[in-house]
Amino acid sequence: MHRTTTRRRLPRLLRTGAAATLILGLCAAPGLAEETIGSEPYRPGYHYTPEQNWMNDPNGLVHHDGLYHQYYQYNPEGNDWGNMSWGHATSPDLMTWTEQPLAIAQTFDEDGESIEDIFSGSVVVDHGNTSGLGTGDEDPLIALYTSAYTDRHPEHAGKQAQSLAYSVDGGYTWEKHEGNPVLDRDSPDFRDPKAFWYEGDSAETSHWVMVAVEAVDHQVVVYTSDDLLSWEFASDFGPANAVDGIWECPDLFELPVDGDPDETRWVMIVNLNPGSVAGGSGGQYFVGDFDGETFTADNIVDEVPAPEGDVLWDFEDGTYSGWEVTNGEGAEEDGPFGAAPATGPVSGQQTVTGVEGDGFVNSFHGGDGPIGTMESEPFTVERDHLGFLIGGGNNPHREGTRPDNDPPSGTLLWNGFEEADGTVTLEDMGWTGTGDLAAADSPSSEGGEFAIGDKRINTWEGGPEGDDNVGTLTSPAFTIDGDHLNMLVGGGERSQDSEQTLEVQLVVDDEVVRRQTGPEDGALNWRHWDLSDLQGRTAQLRVVDEATGGWGHLTLDHVVMGDEVALPRGNETTVNLVVDGEVVRTATGADSEGLDWRSWDVSELEGEQASIRIVDNGRGEWGHVLADHFVATDAPVVSALESYDWMDWGRDYYATVSYSDAPDGKRITTGWMNNWLYAGDVPATPWRSAMTLPREVSLTRTAEGVELQHAPVEQAAGFLVEESRQDVADLSVAEGTFALETSEGGADGDMLQIDLRIDPGTAERAGIVVRASEGFTADPATSAEDAQGTLVGYDAGTGTAFVDRSRSGEVDFHEAFPGQVGAPVTPEEDGTVTLSLWVDRSSVEVFGQDGTRTLTELIFPEADSQQVLAFAEGGEATIVEASVTPVERTVFGAEPAEPTEPTEPTEPTGPTDETPSDGPGASGPGSDDGTDGTGSDGGASDSTGSDDGTNSTGSDSAAPGASSGGGDVTGDEDGSGSPSTPPHAREGLAMTGADVAATVVTVIALVAAGWALTAIARARSRRL
Repeated sequence: MHRTTTRRRLPRLLRTGAAATLILGLCAAPGLAEETIGSEPYRPGYHYTPEQNWMNDPNGLVHHDGLYHQYYQYNPEGNDWGNMSWGHATSPDLMTWTEQPLAIAQTFDEDGESIEDIFSGSVVVDHGNTSGLGTGDEDPLIALYTSAYTDRHPEHAGKQAQSLAYSVDGGYTWEKHEGNPVLDRDSPDFRDPKAFWYEGDSAETSHWVMVAVEAVDHQVVVYTSDDLLSWEFASDFGPANAVDGIWECPDLFELPVDGDPDETRWVMIVNLNPGSVAGGSGGQYFVGDFDGETFTADNIVDEVPAPEGDVLWDFEDGTYSGWEVTNGEGAEEDGPFGAAPATGPVSGQQTVTGVEGDGFVNSFHGGDGPIGTMESEPFTVERDHLGFLIGGGNNPHREGTRPDNDPPSGTLLWNGFEEADGTVTLEDMGWTGTGDLAAADSPSSEGGEFAIGDKRINTWEGGPEGDDNVGTLTSPAFTIDGDHLNMLVGGGERSQDSEQTLEVQLVVDDEVVRRQTGPEDGALNWRHWDLSDLQGRTAQLRVVDEATGGWGHLTLDHVVMGDEVALPRGNETTVNLVVDGEVVRTATGADSEGLDWRSWDVSELEGEQASIRIVDNGRGEWGHVLADHFVATDAPVVSALESYDWMDWGRDYYATVSYSDAPDGKRITTGWMNNWLYAGDVPATPWRSAMTLPREVSLTRTAEGVELQHAPVEQAAGFLVEESRQDVADLSVAEGTFALETSEGGADGDMLQIDLRIDPGTAERAGIVVRASEGFTADPATSAEDAQGTLVGYDAGTGTAFVDRSRSGEVDFHEAFPGQVGAPVTPEEDGTVTLSLWVDRSSVEVFGQDGTRTLTELIFPEADSQQVLAFAEGGEATIVEASVTPVERTVFGAEPAEPTEPTEPTEPTGPTDETPSDGPGASGPGSDDGTDGTGSDGGASDSTGSDDGTNSTGSDSAAPGASSGGGDVTGDEDGSGSPSTPPHAREGLAMTGADVAATVVTVIALVAAGWALTAIARARSRRL
């Protein structure tokens, strides 16, 4: 994972010593009211989420002593990315989860300043104690993680290196190794170590392996070790296949092909951000061989050749001949498009890849600031498809927007805050101010792009405290004599549910009748109110800023009363096909400097006159477009990205890694169900982000080669409510949208597993709608206003299984969120397509083509949008068979499945063993019998009280508000089921009265000790 490391001061309570740290683990302050946990809008019912706060990449996935441990990137102090530490949860079955105390915390210096963030990594069971960090007969758990050193670190400021922490109590408390970092390349982008034991042909060729990334260089680096402490460089892999953005979170493991232990391949997972097949962050994989030191891939795509056809423009003559180019007036370097086609990256630009030939369109001349257009001369559409290369920003064309910032017609109020008739301040114009916002100190001449003229209201500039200014600015009264009030608004955003108010208000008779907050953006854009019901009324405009902190200000300019609606200014960076002045096809980039093939089906336009319009209306980050090699073809052009192998074809499956020491040699993966494009904006609170459904992966041979298959872990089936299953057979679906009538009536639900087999028949698209509201139809033209639903089905024209969340519920929190994604699938011989869906309260996961194609998508529908519908477009289709089965809630109050007897990991006997292990086997050092050496009678250790900022809680108590869960207890060798270790925090085992009494006494004593240390610390602080 990668984000800018920020400095943070250690909270005061955590500076009072080890005893106080232990108290925080034992007696955590209450968070949410317990009865509300799990019932919040969008809280998943069977996907893991922390009770509260930010979560991203899964880290340190390991199975140990009958429990699955899931660590993850976590902000213990808030719902946004920051303060990176390792959170922790445990499960006996991968479905019911118990949140544990913080596992590995960021490190602070003696002044309480953060000097090290804990980025992603992995955990292994050190079978045989090769590291020497175990105690007695207990093999330690070893965490290898990235130390992201802040600018406060005395030795490694701004660098990333690999460090080690160890646990001797089963993964509940961790001690950072005193010799950290254990591997340092003096690099700012070296991160995300995944470690495993490689079993060679002998003890001499068996060793630990670490794969990590040099993120910007698109390389996976391989290191080996005998003891997990000293590492030697072995090899590197990459760049290969998708190389846009940065590489992150690698994994490497061996699997049999179609279950044959005599034929195995190695799989390397490489996550990247951005540049995935669906846009933004995602994961690709490679299949090949590994000899213990070097990985060699079989599925590298060297180059996707240009399609055959009629080349319309290739920009190889060094001119824009045949195009009308409109660059920004006075823009540097003749931006944005320059005076001629580019032949490589321009000033300030990263490397550009994927160009066909030498010349191409590049609108980065002068940076992302200049805006402009290019339009080709007209041509006749003569073939069925039009292909071209496109790159640059992901800023699509949106209907209902305009390319410029020109004001609408009407009456300009207060002269747009410009000087007129000698007035120079808002006070002179009749405005009044309160608090920090004096009317005499406004308007301002600074802040906010796209203001018109020199002046605007800016509450950051309008007082002495910047973002912490608090107050109001109220206009003189005016008469409403137009149907619409238009205004340019920018600055911070606060929702109506927020404790802080930040908005422009329309006040009539002392009542607020309209509100408008900002966009959390410095760029002002047009907003409007419909005032047709208020004609003739007297009103005032009031700017209210009660917000503090980041984006705690609002900007307002150019208020216009009239009968025209000001369309918002678009920021598109697009290539468009224009017929009769209308955009009929459009495409945008993927926030990448790599060009990739895109194709439009234009068969219905054959014989029409058309032109290509390239638009750069973006001024912010990724505000440019790249284009090349327009060619008319008879068949669709295959995208280079679609030629690669992807872990998932949806937008919300990232940082995927696998469990170490999973039982029975299974390879189980989990991903972060989000996308860095909009992760910080998703409307979930008080938590943010969920993990995907855990999946077992395997290898199978297909017509495309050896591919990964994905399937939900078998434990998931134990939470299906089979007695409530509803079935459908041979349901004919005419063109339109209809209730999915089952044997029990209409199907519905917010947590469902759906198996579906479709015969698309004559339909262009067919499938089902999940999480649909009353009145929803697949055709937006016939759907009820504001109706919502998520379409899942098969598109015969593109040959893809798809998920369309354009109208799935709340979608407007980020412009990259709505839309459709698809994965190529081949119908069966009888023409049918089979899909399996897992629907939760805020997600849809689709498995197709025997699990070789998956689509994972977040959705945010209203709670009562629960209908399941069938639809067909452009013809008739048949639901050959379908089953709809409710899924039980498995988190926050759910009961765990009956635990099964834990299975010890099978130790490998050689590199082709079908159940490879992540720990050293019989030939590994320190192990004579291949066992893991666990079974210690010791419980969780007490706090270590380390001064390096490690969270050393050894709590056996429940964290507030989480479910009781149920523990899986490791049985003795005789199968009696007696525990080999005491229960850890919240594993669901009962306590006797004596236990409770003893615990209360201990807690009281520790609280007293903590108070004493707090007092001492405060006294010392006063003396200092």
